[in-house]
Amino acid sequence: MIEAAPGADRHPGLDLANSRLARPGVPPTDLLDTPPAATRWLVERGLAPAGAGLHEACAGRLRALREHIRDLFAAHVAGGEPPAGALAAINAALTRVPTAAELRWDPDRGLHRAAGHPTDQVVDHALGVLAADAADLLTGPDAERLTACDSHPCLRFLLRSGRRQWCSVRCGDRARAARAYARRSAAPR
Repeated sequence: MIEAAPGADRHPGLDLANSRLARPGVPPTDLLDTPPAATRWLVERGLAPAGAGLHEACAGRLRALREHIRDLFAAHVAGGEPPAGALAAINAALTRVPTAAELRWDPDRGLHRAAGHPTDQVVDHALGVLAADAADLLTGPDAERLTACDSHPCLRFLLRSGRRQWCSVRCGDRARAARAYARRSAAPR
């Protein structure tokens, strides 16, 4: 089990940004690498119903949003201008959320309301929630606490509390061990 980064429990957009992991000695892990994995991730966070099943196109949209959120977070942490493509992608996700079922005609049922494509609507809703949370995080009171984990090769972001600069105990231990090794190696013999 991978320990959640500080703040990921309150910010699903931060949790999404951290769904691609890198750890020393372990191949990179993508928690959204397949449609079943992406579906499981959404269901576990209450962003999709238990019976949902994403197709590759929908899982790809989720992975793409993750990369755009990561780009925005990285620009924020670096104090730079956010990439225009990432802003456009977040805004597109925010505006695609279906607000109502469509009005349809069927000879057997007559006029009725129905979802266009249920899977697309589930994904559009989830992407909208995640994009809105990322936008709220970047513009809200937690924005100044958003930082990148200070342990190489970790790719995760976190909300700093106090002096903590790592996403997990494991990353903090690894960073402290690396500093101690560097001091011992640099010491005259």
